[in-house]
Amino acid sequence: MTRNATETLSPGLTRTWTITDVVYEAKTPYQQVLIGDTPHGRTLFCGDADAMERQSSELSQLLYHEALMVPPLALAPARPRVLIIGSSEGVASQIARRAGAAHVDHVDIDLECVRACAEHLPYGYTLADVEAALAGDGQVRLHAEDGHQFVLARLADGTRYDVIVVDLPDEAPDSDAQHNRLYARDFLSRCKDLLTAGGVVSTQAGCPTLWRQDTLRRALTRFNELFPSVLCFNAWEHEWSFITGAPHASDYPLSTLLQRRLSTLPYRPETMDTVSAASATILPYHLRPAMVPLPTPATVREP
Repeated sequence: MTRNATETLSPGLTRTWTITDVVYEAKTPYQQVLIGDTPHGRTLFCGDADAMERQSSELSQLLYHEALMVPPLALAPARPRVLIIGSSEGVASQIARRAGAAHVDHVDIDLECVRACAEHLPYGYTLADVEAALAGDGQVRLHAEDGHQFVLARLADGTRYDVIVVDLPDEAPDSDAQHNRLYARDFLSRCKDLLTAGGVVSTQAGCPTLWRQDTLRRALTRFNELFPSVLCFNAWEHEWSFITGAPHASDYPLSTLLQRRLSTLPYRPETMDTVSAASATILPYHLRPAMVPLPTPATVREP
C-alpha cells in the first residue's frame, strides 16, 4: 500500500516522500526506523513517528557517503586506524577499509537499526558482515555503544585514531535529542584529543542551502574555534555539508591538499574528481566572510 512520509526541512518547509512499499518499520529503543521503496529506490528513514528524516537512499547514498568519508581519509597522511560514530548502513566502514584502514571501530548505539539496514538495504553491511564485526572478526569492529562513552573510554585507555568521522542525523538544537551532545564543542574537543599526529576529525554538518544554513553556521563556528585548519566540503549534488578539522596548522589550504591527494588515495571515488572537489570546498557566499579563509589556487605545490 502506498503511503507518504513527511520530512521537515526547515521551519514551515516540508518534503513529502511517496513510499510504494514498506519493507521494514519498527520503533527501536532510540528511534523510529522505516525502510521502504521510494522514487529514489530503497530508502532509510529515521526519527520519530511525527518527524521522519531520510537518512540514505539507493539513488544517492554513494554521493553522501563519499562526501562524508573521502575528504578526511585523503587529508590524513596515514589511516591505519579509523573511528566512525553513527552511519548505521555500514557504507562508511566499507569505504574506510577500502581506503587502507587496517582497523575500523564502528560505534552505533542502535544495533537494531544497523541490523535492519543490513537485512533490507541493497548497500552497506550484510547480516553476515554485522555478525562478523560484532565478533571482532576482520578489519571492522562494530560496537553497540553510546559514542560519547566510547570516546571517553578510549581516552582513558590511550587508544588513538588517524581519522574520526561522526555521521549522525542533523543537529536539532531546539530539542533534547540525545545525538545533539555529539555535535557539541566538548565532544569535538575530546575527539581531537584522540587523534594521532596528523589525524583529522570530520562530521556531517548540515545543509549549504540559504534557508537551511543554521546548522552549518554553528558547526563552522565550533570547528574554527577548535582547529587551526578547517575544510568544509559541500555535496552540491546531494544536499549536505561535511566539515573536517586538523589540529595542526598547515602551510597549504586543506582544499589544495584534498585535490592533490585524491589521486593517491587507495579508494577511488565514483562521485567526485579533482574538479568537483575544488568546487565543493568553496563556502556558500553567506557563510564565507570571516569564517574560513578562501582556498588558494591549486597551483600551490605541496611540500
